[in-house]
Amino acid sequence: MERGTVEREIHIEATPEVVFEVITQPEHLAVWWGVDARFDDGTMSWRGSGTVVRVQVVEAVAPKRFVFRWCQPEGEAPTPANSFLVTFELSPAAGGTTLRLTEEGFREVGWEAAVLEENYRSHSIGWDKHLAELRTYAARS
Repeated sequence: MERGTVEREIHIEATPEVVFEVITQPEHLAVWWGVDARFDDGTMSWRGSGTVVRVQVVEAVAPKRFVFRWCQPEGEAPTPANSFLVTFELSPAAGGTTLRLTEEGFREVGWEAAVLEENYRSHSIGWDKHLAELRTYAARS
């Protein structure tokens, strides 16, 4: 079974401009994703867990596309060999926005099969949960 990329697509009852702000601004990310994102200093931490990861914005084209890398190992700078590439693509649709998410890089980090499987499963479940929260939150914003 393929475990290289997580892919999701959802419809959000909000404009692409609103959705872009909600996926790029730290005050919004804290609400729907539960992270403290500090893109300016390259860190992201999950509230209550103590987990801090390095993050690097790769591309930000309002209101269409937001791409960042985040690194699983704490303290390391994200590179294509040690990080995940998360891409949000936004397009207007039916009075709202279609959001397409991809997260790539699971195979590239070089994990053994069981670790790869567990991380892929964890990220898949996490995105399902957080994208549902994003949909609700953005529609209210």
